[in-house]
Amino acid sequence: MATWFLYRLDKQSLKAIGLNFSLKNMSFLPIGVLAGAMTFLAARILRALYFGESIEISTSINYSAILFSFYFILPQVTTEEFLFRGYLFQKTISITSIFLANVIFSMLFMLIHVLDENVLNNMGMMILLAVTIPVGHLLFATALIKSKTLFFPIGIHLGNNWATRHIITDSDSGESILFIPDQINFDSWTPFIVILLLTNGFFLCITFLIWKWDKIPKFIKRKNP
Repeated sequence: MATWFLYRLDKQSLKAIGLNFSLKNMSFLPIGVLAGAMTFLAARILRALYFGESIEISTSINYSAILFSFYFILPQVTTEEFLFRGYLFQKTISITSIFLANVIFSMLFMLIHVLDENVLNNMGMMILLAVTIPVGHLLFATALIKSKTLFFPIGIHLGNNWATRHIITDSDSGESILFIPDQINFDSWTPFIVILLLTNGFFLCITFLIWKWDKIPKFIKRKNP
């Protein structure tokens, strides 16, 4: 409602961020869910390959709980997308630049995750979130800018958050489709930093592909005349 009201003050509607019922815009929601989930899975597989961890299918999968989880995660990610990629983000772009807007909102997005008592008392978690959350913002913001609809970052955010809980975890609890029985715990900073760079580098590669997606067909055509 707040976003709708702010756009009304500017004599605009939610169509300014692609929130209408056109088939093109709405199709970005399921596409985003799939992209977000598969990106997380691929990054998790990279970690498993680096450490030599094994990945197994859960012996008993609670499909109803896994699917119903979308219902609980959707309101949270939608709220965050409206707050950090909605009206205020677009307004900041219009009066400054895409670069400056991304710097500002990636920091704000990171702070709401880091300013937590449990996080502040855990140096490793603090560093993890301080790096990964701005990278996540850049992915979501790029998805919005290139698709011109908030449905796309909502979908990616939803797919990623769902995947962290239900596509692959470290226990055979039935709450995820896959699990890692021999997950490695970090006992030094070196492997932690390597994995941090590897996984976030992968997410940045996906972000770059989204940013350049309109040029990919032309590049392929040049390579295959």
